[in-house]
Amino acid sequence: MKHALIALLSSAALLAAPVGLASGDHKPAHGGIVTEVKEVQYELVAKADTLHIYVSDHGKPVKVDGASARVILLSGTDKQEIELKPAGDKLEAKGSFKVAAGTKAAAQISLPGKAMASARFTLK
Repeated sequence: MKHALIALLSSAALLAAPVGLASGDHKPAHGGIVTEVKEVQYELVAKADTLHIYVSDHGKPVKVDGASARVILLSGTDKQEIELKPAGDKLEAKGSFKVAAGTKAAAQISLPGKAMASARFTLK
């Protein structure tokens, strides 16, 4: 009985763990921050005037034709919601963004034929 309870609690902890947190296992190819969700890597490159998300699968770029993303930037009490659209080999948004160190970004990425992915980033 004790072992079953431990197994149940361990499983619950794994299910409750957040997915898509930045990992040091993947090197950014574009100078951004990399997060992996279900073996797909998402790299967020955040600048004051542009946001880019690059998508790769085991190091190989994923085509973003027909894809979209929604990013929420949280910086202190400021919140920005941004839509990203395909632009060549990445998803992109242009505008004016608050991207100081410590800004948190939550992204929902929709790729054709795949389930929507949620990724989280903290800007450095």
